[in-house]
Amino acid sequence: MRKNLWNLILPITFQRFMLALVSASDALMLGKLNQASLSAVSLASQIAFVFNLFMMGLVTGTSMFAAQYWGKKDRENIQNVMGLVLWDTGLISLVFCLGTMAAPDVLMRIFTNDPELVRLGAVYLKVVGISYLLSGVTQIYLCILKNTGYAGKSMLISSATVVLNLLLNAVLIYGLGGAPALGITGAALATVLANAAGLVWAVLESFGKDGLRPAKAYLRPRVSELEKRFWKYTAPVMANGMFWGCGFTMYSVVMGHLGTDAVAANSVANIAKNLVVCFCLGLGNAGSILVGNALGAGDLNRAKKEGAYLCRLSVVSGILTGAFLLAISPVILSFVQISPQARAYLKYMLIVSSYYLAGKSINCMTIGGIFCAGGDSRFGMCCDAVTLWCITVPLGIAAAFVWKAPVPVVYFLLNLDEIVKLPVVYRHYKKYRWVRNLTEEGNEAGASAL
Repeated sequence: MRKNLWNLILPITFQRFMLALVSASDALMLGKLNQASLSAVSLASQIAFVFNLFMMGLVTGTSMFAAQYWGKKDRENIQNVMGLVLWDTGLISLVFCLGTMAAPDVLMRIFTNDPELVRLGAVYLKVVGISYLLSGVTQIYLCILKNTGYAGKSMLISSATVVLNLLLNAVLIYGLGGAPALGITGAALATVLANAAGLVWAVLESFGKDGLRPAKAYLRPRVSELEKRFWKYTAPVMANGMFWGCGFTMYSVVMGHLGTDAVAANSVANIAKNLVVCFCLGLGNAGSILVGNALGAGDLNRAKKEGAYLCRLSVVSGILTGAFLLAISPVILSFVQISPQARAYLKYMLIVSSYYLAGKSINCMTIGGIFCAGGDSRFGMCCDAVTLWCITVPLGIAAAFVWKAPVPVVYFLLNLDEIVKLPVVYRHYKKYRWVRNLTEEGNEAGASAL
């Protein structure tokens, strides 16, 4: 099991790191131009964050069924699931694409009232919105690869896409090699072009030997038993993502109204967290696949043992990840070009982020990994809804706008969510409601739907 785990963790972690590097490169390269560009892109990227919440629900639902069906060697139902998910992905991606292109300034005003940040962010969104159509479909193809023994190939596609994005960023932002220096528009255009290349590669892979392609019968609107079963377990995951993601977005809304120094510091802190947390996310994703394989194969005792080992590993991972962020904080502070006040905020935010990562690692493994592997998705939805919307978001809003607390205090309160829910998460884990084989119901539903 441990060998299989590391064979999954390493490529998935590297893939997530490379994806996080894209967002970081957009902000940091533009930060070399001016602080306003860095802040504007960071806020505009919250739209992509919300889009990816929908995609997270679809990808997690796909992974639930693909991992268990793969454990049972049922390729046909994997293709059926792939078909119905791609249809839904296309619809969601189109809505986000049209929204960002038609009303980018309206969306930016949600996050900030600074006219310059609204103007710059709208320029970025109007172009980058096209990438949502491309990246949504690509994520489903890569999810299928990861869950069917090709995590390395999924990593290769993602990494190549990121490298291309980074190269195009340098060329189009700064005008290297005789290209026009497009600044913030160049960053958005680079994302679109790189995502187009990644989608073409992912689709071509599905036509290779042993490739899995979506079942044509499910690439159109239809009501089937398989789709009902899929949404029974996926809808809570998507709702959980909305509760968590909209709450997390509210953090940026709150910080966005505390001044450009707070926005700049928060932008850099988020970039640092997103890069460092990749190992924790990779561990949770790999754990979900392994536990899902065991559950789909009907080996429930093995699934419980693997779950226990993975939880212990997530604790160690969280502690080491937080310590690593603290260790590299001086490097981060020396690298970014922000005002002295923003630098002071950032120093404190990185300290707070270190304990945040410790809790995040455990919750990624349990809520986002093990629980979802067995279709136990409702708990995460309820847990995040209560933690965010009843505790941390109200506290953060009150601290910022009612008590007029300093920026570091507001940031501290907004980052309590991953720690607050740990006792409840542990108690739920020990109930073992996640030890469940979905393929018995799923197989029957899929067969009757064909």
